[in-house]
Amino acid sequence: MLKAVVGHSNDPNTQSAIAEVLTRCKTALAGLSPQAGMLFAAMDFEHSEILAAIHQTFPNLQLIGGTSCGELSSVLGFQQDSLVLILFCSDEIEFQAAIGRNVSSDPVGIARQTVQSATASAQHPPVLCLTTPESLTVSGVSIVKGLQEALGKEVPIVGGSTSDQWDFKQTYQFFGTEVLSDALPILILSGPVLVGHGVATGWEPIGRTGVATKIENNVLYEIDGRPAVEFYQDCVGEVRLAPPYRLAVFESNRESWYMRTSNADNDSIGGTITFFADIPSQARVRAARGDRDEILNSVRASLQQALEHYPGTQPAIALLFSCSGRFQILGTRTQEEYQLLQPELPAGMVCAGFYTYGEIAPLRLEGETQLHHETFVTLLLGVE
Repeated sequence: MLKAVVGHSNDPNTQSAIAEVLTRCKTALAGLSPQAGMLFAAMDFEHSEILAAIHQTFPNLQLIGGTSCGELSSVLGFQQDSLVLILFCSDEIEFQAAIGRNVSSDPVGIARQTVQSATASAQHPPVLCLTTPESLTVSGVSIVKGLQEALGKEVPIVGGSTSDQWDFKQTYQFFGTEVLSDALPILILSGPVLVGHGVATGWEPIGRTGVATKIENNVLYEIDGRPAVEFYQDCVGEVRLAPPYRLAVFESNRESWYMRTSNADNDSIGGTITFFADIPSQARVRAARGDRDEILNSVRASLQQALEHYPGTQPAIALLFSCSGRFQILGTRTQEEYQLLQPELPAGMVCAGFYTYGEIAPLRLEGETQLHHETFVTLLLGVE
């Protein structure tokens, strides 16, 4: 058995919001005791009060989560400045949460240690790792690398990096009753859980393929030995990167690709482009273009992939992770993401998710996990 319940409130008052969320959850639980949960919260709440209230109600809960740019659920759909709690109940699946602190000091090493801490007492090998890590102080690519090295390539890592409504000042991660920054919360699922995931962007690579010949982490200096901005001139005819254009980075020896987004501080004189996450040296890259309709329609493609990858017949839960960059492009149409997705979901499915600064998921079934931008990730969970 695997059951999930969701509480979602858009009340701006912290005490009222968490009271509403907990009342809804307790009613839906109908006497069951949850083993684990995830909390997605807007920046303006008193997060420590929320976590204390959850702990008082469910003292043995394995809880992770973080701050968001927007929230999603099967209760209220898309909301801003709201609070979402999803709780998991199972008599078959193990849930083990752990936290990595000061992750920027050694992201790969601390990620490995966090996995080791979470799995030390597990009775079964891990099947899935959920995570809501820091996004501003540390390379998300390094975090994913450390988690994958510790878990093995066969274990998918899915989640999203925490966000702060485009202030880019400080994000918060949740673990139990703690509100942290520069931290790595994870929740590992073991046992007979079935998993299906989908990744889609709505963006399309355009122009010729180049090679990132000079790059330092997330700063791209040269493509094919020429200033990076000149590559964009060839592809899109603009010296400075226009907001609708991003970079498609191709996996080694494959035609599958993930997105990287540039920030607004590109050096058009020096020709460099600064992205929000690292790009591998010598990676094959192309410019990418998308429009609002294609970006919106990608939510259906993400769900369809997840359903195709799901090995069972009836998933029970959907976790959704969408990029805050999509939010910026879609504007008031952002609410359409869930509106388009909801009719396609299996009847009665419980959903929860948030808008992130970086989505985390494998590109392919049984592929290595990647950090994404401008992407919609759907994760389906269930048991037979």
